[in-house]
Amino acid sequence: MERGFSFLKDNGFNAQVNMQSWMFLSSYEKSRQWLLETKTFITMAHLGARAFSQITGEVVQTTAWVLSNQHIEQYRPVFFRLIEGNEAEKQQALLKQENRFDNTQQDDFKKIPGSPIAYWVSDETINCFEKGFLLKDLIDARIALATGDNDRFIRYWNEVPINKIGFKYSTIKESLDSKMRWFPCNKGGGFRKWYGNNEVVINWENDGEEVKALNDPVTGRIRSHNYNGTFSFKESLTWSALTSGTLGVRFSSEGFMFVTPGSSAFKKEQELDLYQIQSLLSSKLSNYFLALISATMNIEVGNILRIPYIKPDDNVSDIAKQAIELEKIDWDVFETSWDFKNNPLIVGWVSDSVTRHIEAENVELRDKAANPTYALSDIYAAWQSHNRETIAEMQRLEQENNRLFIDAYGLQDELSPDVPLEQITLTVNPKYRYGGKLSDEALENRFQSDTLAELISYAIGCMMGRYSLDQPGLVYAHAGNQGFSELVQQGAYKTFPADKDGIIPLTDQAWFADDATHRLREFVRVVWGEENHQQNLDFIAASLCLYAIKAKSGESNLDTIRRYLATKFYKDHLKTYKKRPIYWLFSSGKNKAFECLVYLHRYNESTLARMRTEYVTPLLGKYAAHAEQLQKQRDDASSTAEANRYKKALTALEKKQTELSEFDDKLKHTADMRISLDLDDGVKVNYGKFGDLLADVKAVHGKNPEMMP
Repeated sequence: MERGFSFLKDNGFNAQVNMQSWMFLSSYEKSRQWLLETKTFITMAHLGARAFSQITGEVVQTTAWVLSNQHIEQYRPVFFRLIEGNEAEKQQALLKQENRFDNTQQDDFKKIPGSPIAYWVSDETINCFEKGFLLKDLIDARIALATGDNDRFIRYWNEVPINKIGFKYSTIKESLDSKMRWFPCNKGGGFRKWYGNNEVVINWENDGEEVKALNDPVTGRIRSHNYNGTFSFKESLTWSALTSGTLGVRFSSEGFMFVTPGSSAFKKEQELDLYQIQSLLSSKLSNYFLALISATMNIEVGNILRIPYIKPDDNVSDIAKQAIELEKIDWDVFETSWDFKNNPLIVGWVSDSVTRHIEAENVELRDKAANPTYALSDIYAAWQSHNRETIAEMQRLEQENNRLFIDAYGLQDELSPDVPLEQITLTVNPKYRYGGKLSDEALENRFQSDTLAELISYAIGCMMGRYSLDQPGLVYAHAGNQGFSELVQQGAYKTFPADKDGIIPLTDQAWFADDATHRLREFVRVVWGEENHQQNLDFIAASLCLYAIKAKSGESNLDTIRRYLATKFYKDHLKTYKKRPIYWLFSSGKNKAFECLVYLHRYNESTLARMRTEYVTPLLGKYAAHAEQLQKQRDDASSTAEANRYKKALTALEKKQTELSEFDDKLKHTADMRISLDLDDGVKVNYGKFGDLLADVKAVHGKNPEMMP
């Protein structure tokens, strides 16, 4: 591109079609400055993607221009913005001279940090860079640590023993003194604003000794780099460098490392109010200015530092604090948060919310003090009413935040403060959680179904001893079942006893008194009482049929719940825990002769032997007795149709018997190996130790069982 000018006369012109990247990327900044200072942009057609039918996709984005070899002072080039549409549509738009921009002097581009060719910006926008401070004067933004091997050094927090995670340490010295191995870290994540995405931990034992020692086996060079240094564990703002084009900045309290692609920013001066910067970066203006500074979808640290800051007249810090608090409450209401306390349909505040809902619906009031007298449907409706209030309040805060910054920057003609609901990043907001393409009814149905599935997941957690109705938050998440019996003796599970062995059968029939369906029925009775027990089970089953599973005519509510547990629960669990499950599904095979959940943190060397003696061997006997019964019923059948029905059931049972017998042999062999787990290795490694005894091995471990050594 530059070489073309060497072929020109002094008054010549350079006309080319080329990639658009030179217009925006920081790596071409010197080239842009050279062009702006020594050449003249005469005209340009900014074509973007799909300008040529021979080249498909979004990767190749082009621009066509004519540049003079001489610099003309105060020249106003003519630009055509044709980044939308296909080749024919762009061609017609250019012929009609649509989307023409000719009001900006070429020299004005130099007023924008990095000198991007942002030809569409207004004078008011350019003036913002002259009136305000650049964020580089207020904050330090840092590229995150690259471990060199994330599979080795990064875990989801729920994989490792909770007593090995160091929370809320604010200095390197505190982390060293703690002797902890794992520490929270910011690693980007999906689009979310204000607070959240606190999911992973890093092995930073002894100030990252293992990470810093990792070298390439071929070259011998250290593979990790960009250690957090003095910024370790400091209060920060964090975001993902990899985005879908929208910046989502979140507040991070003390205690976090930051790992690529989770870049972070820190205040330069102690007295700086970081909440003000949070408010700016969570407003519309951040994406507006980033679109001028960089045309890439990735958020480079340097581009954040080039955003101008003009302080609004009103205190935006209060808005930020309120928004962060709402987002934190929302994040913590789901069990994937390490600050999770209770399922929202169980916690105490529901009583007042239910009462308000019942009053609004003109339903006869029950005793306000007795939460168990409320129907679960009323509790859910009240919680949804509460959620709608929260979503509306967050939308109000965001729009007020936008208005204050738009007024301060003088960009009323450029930007509207309005925020669509799908950009309110609360998980209780169905439009954000599922996207805005579904109808309102479909969104509500899916949310209700998922909410009751999450309630079931919490109930499974109480069965396993992970949670308890007697105390909030995690109760047991250590390793090897060590210390569990002491918790039982101390009365940690008095209201609803935890399972004695951490093994919960999932069966399509009621073969065991302690299977997941029976225990869930008891859980519902314990939590909400006997009066509405049947109604509550009906509500759970009906809610599951709104999205999770399809309804079956004539099926009882317990059969519906049993079918969900047997066919869909584990799929939902894999999705919730991002293929790093904490409840593992041991399965005999495709006929589902026997399946059970085992709690990862309670697994020990005797678990498989107990599974065999307590469940598999007895089930073989029950299958044999049931087969005899079916054979007798077939022999005594009064019609051919009836006999065929029993024959079909007997054939299906025989397949299960064969499958269960084979599973029993493999289970015995594996149980004799007394496999132990090192939870520090993570779920992916440990899951592969059991071959095809487990379901969905490839999804979790990455290999099929038959491919494993």
